[in-house]
Amino acid sequence: MAETINDQSQNGIKPQQPPLSISFDFAEEVQQEQRTLLFRSRSQRKENTWVISLFVVLHIVAFAAIMFVNDCWTNSNGDCVLKFLGRFSFQPIRENPSLGPSSSTLDAVGALRRSLVIQHHQTWRLVTCLWLHAGAIHFIINLSCILLIGVRLEQEFGSLRTGIIYTFSTVLGSLTSALFVQNSPAVVSSSALFGLLGAMLSGIIRNWKLYSDKVATLVSLFIITMGNLILGLLPHIDNFSNIGGFLSGFLLGFVLLFNPQLGQVAQTKQGLFEYNVKSSVKFKHKVDNPVQRTISLVLFALLFTGSLLAVLYGVDANKYCSWCHYVDCVPSKRWSCNDKPTSCEVLVSPGRLTLTCKSNGHFRVYPFTNISKERIEDLCSLICA
Repeated sequence: MAETINDQSQNGIKPQQPPLSISFDFAEEVQQEQRTLLFRSRSQRKENTWVISLFVVLHIVAFAAIMFVNDCWTNSNGDCVLKFLGRFSFQPIRENPSLGPSSSTLDAVGALRRSLVIQHHQTWRLVTCLWLHAGAIHFIINLSCILLIGVRLEQEFGSLRTGIIYTFSTVLGSLTSALFVQNSPAVVSSSALFGLLGAMLSGIIRNWKLYSDKVATLVSLFIITMGNLILGLLPHIDNFSNIGGFLSGFLLGFVLLFNPQLGQVAQTKQGLFEYNVKSSVKFKHKVDNPVQRTISLVLFALLFTGSLLAVLYGVDANKYCSWCHYVDCVPSKRWSCNDKPTSCEVLVSPGRLTLTCKSNGHFRVYPFTNISKERIEDLCSLICA
């Protein structure tokens, strides 16, 4: 054998080189850079999604508690929708088109109302309003979209970052709502969904080269966003909180949603694949751009701090924008966007209650008298609308 090798060397024939082997680690790193589907099936995603699941469970408990407190069957003398639900039945559609509790119930459980937050300094409502839904329609659509978007984000980027985006989006949404809220109860639970939508948009922009289904995802995000903004035109659902939540999620997405797999690209490979490694390192640096992250973080900090200070000083943003209230409510024959205080003349006779609106003279006779003062105010608002 040795003689054969010597003969090959003397004749100018180079001995055959052993085949080049690629380490499993490096092959795996190259595979990580291939484009993936953002909306992969659940069977292809094994990551835990406990954060979104926890928030959804808390919202379910909160909505059940609100309807228990509302007790339409008793407080509205049986004038309810889906009466077979008993205590958990809904207020009439003319009163709450979202199929939910009364305005007085929303006030009682912590909805935002300008007079209560600013004049009576009930700042705790900035927190309680985060867990409230206007009704069953709002509840089902909002939580379904949160599951659709939030689970994907948590599987892709982890529970910690998703939880941070969710929490700060709801808080900034609450602050934004407090700047525009008028004298009707408002809930801001949708701000979490819009925060997740904004984060997914910035995550797609930031990791643009990693995903192959970008167009389909962007179309889905647009449809979900527009659908929920239209839903926000119904009474009690605050669209300003949705805008604040979206801005929060969009900025925090640039700060937090860089692809964690890119951090595993080795920088010590040499030889034949050196060019590919340099490209990988350059791409990693482009995605994890510290300047972009810093600018987004500064903008978020300014937005959050400015909103907080404006709320603490009692700023009414409606004074600087006369048309902004149309973003949150569009007048309809079925409901009113009038936020002016209403007053009714109350006449109680045996077995009858007569309410007459002092502003327009409209009146209505009810076949009961055993209702609370808060409930009388609800009925008065309907008559004066």
